[in-house]
Amino acid sequence: MAVHKDEFEAANARGAARLAKTATAMSARYDRRSGRVVIELSTGLGITFKPLNAQGLEKATPSDLAEIEISPSGLGLHIPALDVDLYLPALLDGFLGSRKWMAATMGKVGGQTSTQAKAAAARANGKLGGRPKKVRDTSHAQVLASSCK
Repeated sequence: MAVHKDEFEAANARGAARLAKTATAMSARYDRRSGRVVIELSTGLGITFKPLNAQGLEKATPSDLAEIEISPSGLGLHIPALDVDLYLPALLDGFLGSRKWMAATMGKVGGQTSTQAKAAAARANGKLGGRPKKVRDTSHAQVLASSCK
């Protein structure tokens, strides 16, 4: 399928119009004092986040974050030391990683959550000797073994 020059130009015009309405990164840096990545947007607003909250940056050191590149469109950030790319629209929507990564991260947080009810249940279970040991039911295995003879 051939793309005509006028279709190509129309697509570029639509893309430019859409980009003009979208916040783009004007600068990005790591602030050692606060321990956060700081992004200044074309709208005049700024966003910050802790690297440990972003997929691929969980174990980043300050020296890893010394250089942050902005893509030509302003929609992407690249951290060369880690070969990590972040998509600005996803960051603005609150997604600091893939859905799978975010679900796993939220699951860890949920598992660490402690309520009075959860603590009381753990204490009560501990007084009973803790979690019961799994007992393997060998009666079924013995029946099978005897029927095979």
